[in-house]
Amino acid sequence: MASKSNSEIIRDGLWTNNPALVQVLGLCPLLAVTSTVVNAIGLGLATLLVLMGSNLAVSLIRNFVGDSVRLPAFVMIIASFVTCAELLMQAYTYELYQILGIFIPLIVTNCAILGRADAFASKNPPIPALLDGFMMGLGFLVVLIALGAIRELIGQGTLLTDMDLLLGPAAGDWAIRPLENYPNVLFMVLPPGAFIGLGLLIALKNGIDNQIKARKASVEPIEAGSKRVRVTGHVS
Repeated sequence: MASKSNSEIIRDGLWTNNPALVQVLGLCPLLAVTSTVVNAIGLGLATLLVLMGSNLAVSLIRNFVGDSVRLPAFVMIIASFVTCAELLMQAYTYELYQILGIFIPLIVTNCAILGRADAFASKNPPIPALLDGFMMGLGFLVVLIALGAIRELIGQGTLLTDMDLLLGPAAGDWAIRPLENYPNVLFMVLPPGAFIGLGLLIALKNGIDNQIKARKASVEPIEAGSKRVRVTGHVS
């Protein structure tokens, strides 16, 4: 694999190769727990921690692990970091850990994490691998927060509810309710609403990409000597 510059790694993780919007990986926890922003942040931070740790560890041992045991070794490394994330959440955010439930241990099976370990970290030095893990995790976290905000706002008419579960009592009054007496839309709180919300985010990204391509095409200079086709006037 050709080495990538830091700017390419950053752009890939946040936009051009975003794990949720482009690779469409890790959708099971993404769709299941993003009913509120605080749930999305909790899962996103745990995934970010595991991605950074596993990418760094895989890069450090990449020259000492044979191909025959490569994937089992990667899974063991990922499982170790997931256990660390679980213990941290149990120690500091126990109520949120109980709400997220089985989806924290299931980070071990997240295809995005194993995919980055095998496709990038096992072929690159530690610093680029760590940066790739951070940017991929950050891109995943941003999509989780956006989807959580859409579902919480449309489903319950609130934003930032129960942030004290993650940030402590100081965040207990952060909840925003734009409209009083908002009728809850249960559909958006349930998993089908998550599919619709994610579909809207993917469509928004594709629309922005198409606009950028069209703008670049309109300003590209015409090469000297290139053939042009007449498309106006009358043909007699």
